[in-house]
Amino acid sequence: MAAVDALVARVDRPVGGVDRRHHRQAGLDQLGVKAIDAKTVEVTLERPTPFFLELLAHQTALPVSKASVEKNGADFVKPGTMVSNGAFKLVSHVPNDNLVVEKNPNYWDAANVKLDKVVFYPIDDQAASVRRFEAKEMDLVYNFSADQIERLKKSYGDEVHVSPTLATYYYAFDTRQEPYSDVNVRRALSMAVDRDFLAKEIYSGSQIPAYSMVPPGIQGYEPAKADFADLSQLDREDKALELMKEAGYGEGGKPLKIEIRYNTNPNHERVATAVADMWKNTFGADVSLVNLDVSSHYAYLQEGGKFNVARAGWVADYADAENFLALSTSGNKTFNYGQFNNADYDALMKKSYEERDPAARAKVLHDAEALLMKEQPIAPLLAQADLWLVSSKVQGWQDNAANQHLSRFLSVSE
Repeated sequence: MAAVDALVARVDRPVGGVDRRHHRQAGLDQLGVKAIDAKTVEVTLERPTPFFLELLAHQTALPVSKASVEKNGADFVKPGTMVSNGAFKLVSHVPNDNLVVEKNPNYWDAANVKLDKVVFYPIDDQAASVRRFEAKEMDLVYNFSADQIERLKKSYGDEVHVSPTLATYYYAFDTRQEPYSDVNVRRALSMAVDRDFLAKEIYSGSQIPAYSMVPPGIQGYEPAKADFADLSQLDREDKALELMKEAGYGEGGKPLKIEIRYNTNPNHERVATAVADMWKNTFGADVSLVNLDVSSHYAYLQEGGKFNVARAGWVADYADAENFLALSTSGNKTFNYGQFNNADYDALMKKSYEERDPAARAKVLHDAEALLMKEQPIAPLLAQADLWLVSSKVQGWQDNAANQHLSRFLSVSE
């Protein structure tokens, strides 16, 4: 089998990431990490951490060359300068156009790496990436428009991959300002969203309606759903009208004006348009939409910009409920977009870090999520699936919940 180029497009991956509140400056003697010998590192933790090994597999734990960083500063990542120990080496990078890596002959398992070169294309236009796949210009495409699933399946069959993943699509409410500081308003808005419609009509059944922040599939943990999850959509809407009336908004009360922010993407636009119609029809709300490119959208939220309602997504860094629930602690200044602040919730999360028994810890996290779903500072909408187009020429591909597809394990047939 000849080693040939693999062409990949990755489009708008849902944003995840390690909580930056854990990043701080400290002396080497305070880090709890030391080299025992040339091949052994000892790590001492502050407390038992069930997901520690998964953290070490996360990209934030990948090693970098100390000498190169000290010599080159921020330029240490540039082609021709970057030092790495992976299966491929960076040979060129044209921002917003392409990134090219070639096989690293010094890699410890180079003999089993089949690809000579991989080209990555950061394409924002989903339709354009699909066209390039159909023209056989690319072998892999990540995240295409969900309304194309049936058409693509008819044309490409098993080359269309829809695989469940540990990811949640949600709307955040800015709890710093009225009316979103009112739990009744937040709950009413969340109840009025027909998640079944979003999953079936907009995502063609490729997503699952979500009523918990933690998606299903984490071993040893049962997500805590919102208390309205088992009601029919009509009953939810009736209850939502009651709550909105109690809050003094809607028909006979103060007018409800809502701005939904989302990152530019056909699927997100369709979701925002549908939710806007639901809120207009249920409450008579005046709803407007604002969209930015993905980098600007999340930069605005992470820097504390004010908003009404904002679309967000979280992909698990590690398979533990804490990774989703820590987002809403008051101390999380980066990913707690709506600035939710609840002492009881913080106390439960703190208790979960101190609990050593796995079953007891899961119960504490479940209680924390139940509180989060009662308060609804975020409205989970969908448990996500990854959408890939994978050419039949690609060998070694395995769908997985972590959505990890290392090029070192792939090959491309003629």
